[in-house]
Amino acid sequence: MADDEQHYRVVVNAEEQYSIWPTDREIPRGWSQTGFDGPKELCLEHIAEVWTDMRPRSLRERLGPNGASA
Repeated sequence: MADDEQHYRVVVNAEEQYSIWPTDREIPRGWSQTGFDGPKELCLEHIAEVWTDMRPRSLRERLGPNGASA
């Protein structure tokens, strides 16, 4: 929505998966702030820059640095 005037914060969970959450609402359990907040589009751009590997952390750890099952 282009006219969305809501401010959001970027949040991350234990699996290092990112999302946005309205700043006027309590962050859901299991998620924490990253320190970045602003308009929706800026938050989504930030996530696109920092979340370069979409796999959950547990999968990345299980597969190792070469992406092969250990």
